[in-house]
Amino acid sequence: VKDLDFGYAQILIRDGKGAKDRFTLLPEKLAEPLKQQMQRTRQLHDLDVGEGYGEVHLPYALARKDPRAGYEWGWQYIFASKNRSADPEDGVIRRHHLDESVLQRAIRKAARTAGINKPVHCHTLRHTFATHLL
Repeated sequence: VKDLDFGYAQILIRDGKGAKDRFTLLPEKLAEPLKQQMQRTRQLHDLDVGEGYGEVHLPYALARKDPRAGYEWGWQYIFASKNRSADPEDGVIRRHHLDESVLQRAIRKAARTAGINKPVHCHTLRHTFATHLL
């Protein structure tokens, strides 16, 4: 959640290429749908916290510095999984982010619906976005 900046219309990409953090544009058309998704995720998070869950996995140093940070709203995933599951690293039951395969399937379905007969992947969108910026 904390990686979206609606005021500056930016998204922080953490640990990207070269293990660097970078900012990219947050398209104006996506602001409202993202805010709506965040409301749904907030409700889910509040429910999880009420049931004694609500923690996300954080990097070791951050978790050690502030053990309660994983419960804070700012660290939650915007696109959280439907179900909670055991973290393979520590066995803690928590809600993880959606698996990337969910997005990949949605993009393939959208391409078919749009009548695009070429293979379309997430990376295709990155190239298309860059082309339109030129």
